[in-house]
Amino acid sequence: VQLQASGGGLVQAGGSLRLSCVASVRIFSRYAMGWFRQAPGKEREFVASISFSGGSTYYSDSAKGRFTISRDNAKKTVYLQMNSLKAEDTAVYYCNAVVVVNIEGSRVEHWGQGTQVTVSS
Repeated sequence: VQLQASGGGLVQAGGSLRLSCVASVRIFSRYAMGWFRQAPGKEREFVASISFSGGSTYYSDSAKGRFTISRDNAKKTVYLQMNSLKAEDTAVYYCNAVVVVNIEGSRVEHWGQGTQVTVSS
C-alpha cells in the first residue's frame, strides 16, 4: 500500500488549503482513512478520520468547524479541506489508512510520506 499526499504549502493565517491523498490499493473502500499531523518538537496527533463509506467523520477539537475530511472511493482519494488556518496548524500532515484483516478485528495501518503545511501569522 502506498499513500501519496499532496496539497501542502505556505499560506497566510486565515487562508485555506486542500490536502489530497491518493491510495494505491485494490479496494479503497475497505480502508478507513485519516489525517494526522506532527509539528516540530511535538508528537504526531490525530486531525480527522472518515469511515469506509464516508458516512462517518471524526475530528480533533482543534479541527472541528474549520477542517472537513471527505473521500472519493472511485478516485481512491481522501481530502482534507482546511479553512481559517492558524499559525498553530503548521505541521507535516500525514495520510493514514486502516484496514481490518481478519474476523478477530485485527487492523493494519499504513502511512503516507507527509506534506508540509506552513501558516504564516
